Amino acid sequence: MGMAELIVLVVVVLLVLIVVVKAVMVVPQAQSAVIERLGRFRTVAQPGLNLLVPFFDRVRARIDLREQVVSFPPQPVITQDNLTVSIDTVVYFQVTDARAAVYEISDYIVAVEQLTTTTLRNVVGAMSLEETLTSRDAINTQLRGVLDTETGRWGIRVARVELKAIDPPPSIKDSMEKQMRADREKRAMILNAEGTRESAIKTAEGQKQSAILAAEGEKQAAILAAEADRQSSILRAQGERASQYLQSQGQAKAIEKVFAAVKRSKPTPELLAYQYLQTLPQMAQGDANKVWVVPSDFGKSLEGFARMLGEQGEDGVFRYEPPEETPDAPPAEAVEESVQSWFDTSTNPEVAEAVRAAEAVARKEVPPANVSQPPEQL
Repeated sequence: MGMAELIVLVVVVLLVLIVVVKAVMVVPQAQSAVIERLGRFRTVAQPGLNLLVPFFDRVRARIDLREQVVSFPPQPVITQDNLTVSIDTVVYFQVTDARAAVYEISDYIVAVEQLTTTTLRNVVGAMSLEETLTSRDAINTQLRGVLDTETGRWGIRVARVELKAIDPPPSIKDSMEKQMRADREKRAMILNAEGTRESAIKTAEGQKQSAILAAEGEKQAAILAAEADRQSSILRAQGERASQYLQSQGQAKAIEKVFAAVKRSKPTPELLAYQYLQTLPQMAQGDANKVWVVPSDFGKSLEGFARMLGEQGEDGVFRYEPPEETPDAPPAEAVEESVQSWFDTSTNPEVAEAVRAAEAVARKEVPPANVSQPPEQL
């Protein structure tokens, strides 16, 4: 084989390789390619292996079908109250029609940026600065609606629009900082006032509870003291009553003993008269007695007393005769059943219970509210 034939063979092999390379095209996943034949749109190549006609078909553009994020530089926007704010915008979009994205718009990214800026100025221009700072969600929703409608014919779907930053002018920032500082100071003063108020209320409540408890304690103490005085007066009166009863019994017993002794001694009227004469000087020994007068009917009194005690004998003299023996009377110490309780010296159970309760309160073993009031004794 000559040299010329070898060159021809090499040229043919190169042409075959070039044709094969031109005829086979591999499109990655999540991408598409717009194919033109002799300058005219033919098809959109899908991901995978695609065959082309060499030297007639060519790739016009490769389009990324994934959702894309584009951050636009800050744009000056004038609000309704004539304040200029700088707004950073982020747009999330996705190409859904590669043919429209290539042939309907020259550069869809620039078109989205300009459309976003124009729509943002229209939306923010109808709001005040305060509304702009507090209505980000509303602005995002309006921007997304307008952009999605306008970019639909370009084969683009706008997923969402976010306002990354809203920067007011420096003078407005300073005023806002002063306002925020004043608001914080106001809230701090309100909180301090609330704290002082709560503290005063708690202190007053504590003093109120303390006064109530002190009053309850004084009340319980006064009640116990009054009850103790009442019980003491009752017991003292009962003791005096029993003492008087015993004294009267003693006096009755003494009179009975004296009278019995007189009867047993069988006195004569002369002896009685003699005893009476001895008693009269003792009656006159008082400091208040200035004059001692023997009554004129003294003799008649002795005679009547003798007649009462004795009997006149044959000689005309009154002599005492002892009476017949009578059964012993009940002893004076016998106490009637109706007054038996006067001499009970045991402690009243109710009084003892009240005393124990008071001692328990003093030792702080039980609260004052649990001290039961002893029932009144009639």
